Amino acid sequence: MAKVLIIGAGGVGNVVAHKCAMVPEVFEEITLASRTVSKCEAIAAEVKKRTGRDIATHQVDADNVPELVALINNVKPDLVINVALPYQDLPIMDACLETKVHYLDTANYEPKDEAKFEYSWQWAYQDKFKEAGITAILGCGFDPGVTGVYTSYAAKHHFDEIHYLDIVDCNAGDHGKAFATNFNPEINIREITQKGKYWEDGKWVEIDAMSIHKPIDYPNIGERESYLLYHEELESLVKNYPTIKRARFWMTFGQEYIKHLTVLQNVGMTSIEPIKFQGQDIVPLEFLKALLPEPSSLGENYVGETSIGCQIKGIKDGKEKTYYVWNNCKHQHAWDEVGGQGVAYTTGVPAMLGAKMFLEGKWDNGAGVFNVEQFNPDPFMEEIGKYGLPWEETENVEFPHEY
Repeated sequence: MAKVLIIGAGGVGNVVAHKCAMVPEVFEEITLASRTVSKCEAIAAEVKKRTGRDIATHQVDADNVPELVALINNVKPDLVINVALPYQDLPIMDACLETKVHYLDTANYEPKDEAKFEYSWQWAYQDKFKEAGITAILGCGFDPGVTGVYTSYAAKHHFDEIHYLDIVDCNAGDHGKAFATNFNPEINIREITQKGKYWEDGKWVEIDAMSIHKPIDYPNIGERESYLLYHEELESLVKNYPTIKRARFWMTFGQEYIKHLTVLQNVGMTSIEPIKFQGQDIVPLEFLKALLPEPSSLGENYVGETSIGCQIKGIKDGKEKTYYVWNNCKHQHAWDEVGGQGVAYTTGVPAMLGAKMFLEGKWDNGAGVFNVEQFNPDPFMEEIGKYGLPWEETENVEFPHEY
């Protein structure tokens, strides 16, 4: 039985709170904290209605280390689950270090003034966490997260060497809005408008944003135009699996989304550089975020499903082999179960399960900073299906995808 402190009350925080409440044998006490306590209270009311369980709520500024330390000392959790903004990873890690409390997140750190996703800042905490005797689990959402576990599982059970990895991510859902993002608009738009990047022959190859794309066939969905992006799990996977010759990440976008995004870029609304407006400094992307629908509001009318998986090619017993492992998740299922949409659900469920794995001692690598693929994938793969994200696999893959 354990206490957890969840920081962040957006769409993912809602899912994590619900899913933790549904596993009382592990999560005995749950506290949800955010800058806006009314959001926490709304989630707590929904959790009470759906599960009958009470969760505590608190206000906290996740950029403020002393505030975070005071909250952690007050709650005394066994683990902090960080589903706040990527900008806030380091302050929360600092607070965990000061209080000697274990840490888990779903997305890597990004400095607010630069659209640069990488693990270097968090990996630099390795010695500090080791000396403090605590564990940090990085990127325990779906991608990153489950995609790392899928790769680890494939490496353990299906390959002697992995040579080619394509992570393929399709959202075939329809929320009925002209333009909306499935998670924090600021983070989403920064992610896809930065330069693309993939790993090939021991180095990173940089491309213009959205410049490489092709149709990929997704299970139960069909062909969808998919764009080559940089995504953070590529960085840790090529480090932890040095036999990989090429690693890429593909994500689908509809033509309406691309059209709106292109116009917004052309008029400067996706910029993160402050501008003067009526005597005040404003960041265009932050203003745009305020105009767009809140991602957590999309769930009720969301139809369709997501499909995310890993397509892998390598060597087993001296022979070439291909393998594909994936999950499909229906948006309506997420709404019916936790009052959320599928993208938040596929991030929040793995965060809960990673916390459960750690608290039960099934993910125990000792003190330090770890990405999910460094843990034993088997117990996670055994349980993820019963918590709402069942997986399928096949060895008949049309691979590799060329362009």
